[in-house]
Amino acid sequence: MRTSHITTALLASIALAGCQVSTTTSNSTATTTGTPPSIAQADLQAAASDADGKAFYAANNWQAAWTDGSAKALVDAIDHRAAHGLDQWQVPLPAKDSSPAAREAGLTRAALLYAGALAHGVTDPTQLYKIYTLPRPTTDVRAGLLGALKAGKLADWLGSLAPQSDTYKQLSKAYLGYRKDAGTGTPGAIPPVEKPIEIGDSNPRVPIIAARLVDNEYLPAEAAPRAAGSTPPSPVYTPAIAAGVKRLQADYGIEPDGKIGADTLELLNQSPADLARATAVALERQRWLDRAPPATRIDVNLATARLNYWRDGKVVDSRKVVVGDPETPTPQLGSPIFRLVANPTWTIPRSIQEKDLKGKSAAYLHQHNMAWKDGWIVQQPGPQNSLGLVKFDMQNDHAIYLHDTPAKTLFDKNQRQLSHGCIRVFDALGFAGIVAAAEGVTDEWNKARATGRETFVKLPQQIPVRLLYDTVVPDGQGGVAVRTDPYGWNDAVSQKIGFGVAPGKHFHAETGDVGP
Repeated sequence: MRTSHITTALLASIALAGCQVSTTTSNSTATTTGTPPSIAQADLQAAASDADGKAFYAANNWQAAWTDGSAKALVDAIDHRAAHGLDQWQVPLPAKDSSPAAREAGLTRAALLYAGALAHGVTDPTQLYKIYTLPRPTTDVRAGLLGALKAGKLADWLGSLAPQSDTYKQLSKAYLGYRKDAGTGTPGAIPPVEKPIEIGDSNPRVPIIAARLVDNEYLPAEAAPRAAGSTPPSPVYTPAIAAGVKRLQADYGIEPDGKIGADTLELLNQSPADLARATAVALERQRWLDRAPPATRIDVNLATARLNYWRDGKVVDSRKVVVGDPETPTPQLGSPIFRLVANPTWTIPRSIQEKDLKGKSAAYLHQHNMAWKDGWIVQQPGPQNSLGLVKFDMQNDHAIYLHDTPAKTLFDKNQRQLSHGCIRVFDALGFAGIVAAAEGVTDEWNKARATGRETFVKLPQQIPVRLLYDTVVPDGQGGVAVRTDPYGWNDAVSQKIGFGVAPGKHFHAETGDVGP
């Protein structure tokens, strides 16, 4: 599903002032020394009514911690929260006419809330999703806040909590750009077409389409049709405009045929506010992640259906994958590969037996090299096995793993959310060879393959795997590309960080494939 439209009221509420491209505040090097006020312990205990506040002040012997300078630094940081995509999320600060104790406790409450959002996200993904096991940050914001206030370094500390990665900085810059563009208002929708617009067609929508492509940098300005005096811009759909449409389609996972049909018009109607919303969600997802992921790991982005193999901090291999369809989505897991399996068998899960194989004849099972064994249908090894010729065994409680597949044509599709939940790897045998070589088990792997039987090759070191979901990703040129939201998982996050949600277009997988 693409990013949904934000309400007009929300668009109008997006202010343009006070934007900072940096993910830290402008006074991050300033100290905020001074003396906190003297507040009676009983008053402070009454004001600090929440559990976090009580724990914070207990650690400070029930003494006030805030100076005027540190209070100003906090307000300044919160005022610049748009750099983190959090400007639609409200942080309650104490009222100006609050009592000294209420002001003190209110500042702590706001600081802990904002610091927690930067350190590990506004939302808890384990509460949003049935399955979420990716490693998360473990920053102790209470102890950090107290230390920062005592040292007079609140702004520096707050600036250190959010991810410092290039990806986060690119997302921040993109969000501020979309946010600024959203302040100009939502452009009018392009009317639907009865049949797709193709090269050479004359259609009054073409100048508007070209203008949208120019606005989003898919088309050079000089290639867009222009009005000349009283002559309106040409309505002819040219090859140059079609080339821009193809680039847009490729970015969003639509077949890049250059034709303008309903799907492409829906993307062209995507406003800057839609893009801002998707990017704010991407920033939140980044804050959920451990700040120091393993230097050697495998990352699979479920939204873009692509795998990146990291070795010693560098991407050494990148390839397409097929992941779960929207009805059986691949969960967001942190789970290591511990062995390679040559010539795997496949014990077919009950869900697939009951849904896809129910009523199949013995002849069908024989044709697909399947047989009943101890109450389960098991597919024997071979090139037509649904796991292909290699399985990358992972340690988790959800029967999720990477594997080969005989259904090679699925890798040619732009939307590759097509499996029953496991991850099918393009040229999986080639990838297994890369992994085996890097782990020093090439000889064992080659011998295992040659047996023709299911054979296990244990890796000397487990390889961490992260199954992520990112719909806004770096484009390799310093910017970002906004992709579709095939599982519709952005909506719940969007609501938590203050953005509205509206119905959008969902992807529906149709493969007829029984594989995992």
